[in-house]
Amino acid sequence: MGDLLQGKRGLVMGVANDHSIAWGIAKAVSDQGAELAFSYQGEAFGKRVQPLAASVGSDFLLDVDVTDDASLDAAFGAITERWGKLDFVIHAIAFSSKNELTGRFVNTSRANFKHSLEISCYSLIEVARRAHPLMAASESGGGSLITLTYGGSNRVTPFYNVMGVAKAALESTVRYLANDLGPDGIRVNAISPGPMKTLAGAAIGGARKTFRHTEANAPLRKNATLEAIGGTAVWLLSDWGACTTGEIVLVDGGYHVLGMPQSENL
Repeated sequence: MGDLLQGKRGLVMGVANDHSIAWGIAKAVSDQGAELAFSYQGEAFGKRVQPLAASVGSDFLLDVDVTDDASLDAAFGAITERWGKLDFVIHAIAFSSKNELTGRFVNTSRANFKHSLEISCYSLIEVARRAHPLMAASESGGGSLITLTYGGSNRVTPFYNVMGVAKAALESTVRYLANDLGPDGIRVNAISPGPMKTLAGAAIGGARKTFRHTEANAPLRKNATLEAIGGTAVWLLSDWGACTTGEIVLVDGGYHVLGMPQSENL
């Protein structure tokens, strides 16, 4: 246990189970003293999140649909009523139809494109808009937002398809929000892990092959762990990250520096 985040309160959005990147972050920031609220969507996910939240001492759970303004308003209203401030948000929300995470990108449907961009990217804007006044009300007069992205945003990755476009938009959103909210002391960053064995990652065609390939070729010869991602989040949320904003922080074993696979894998 540490105290880098002692006295800070934050909302974690997107925990699906104990393998979720959002959960790795939640565990790490809780270990550093943060008090947490968790959002989920629907009863089934609520049942999964409740025991995890309880394990880090939280009974503050919010059922949130990020495509519904009233749902978001109610959630942030509850945070205002209970805490009156908010120091950070972890935004780990993304969606695409599993049927379109195989095959060719050119076959992306209009409906899934719009839905994927709304949930995976636009939701960060909606969350930031509502978090802003609560962060301005904190003792430090600022706060921090972290979202999650992936290297398929700027390099073609098999079957990532529309999610690559959504993550590219999300990364641009991080930069624009960082500029808008910076004068109020609010930092906005993204963490970009390599492939992870998560519920979301498993939906992408060829996920196991991609995971094995990056593990075999990354300079560190390993993929990111939940602990490594959690530690990165602690840095970004703590005072040690006080001058870091608008960044896409890569936590992928160094895979992003490669131009080709390692010689033994050619």
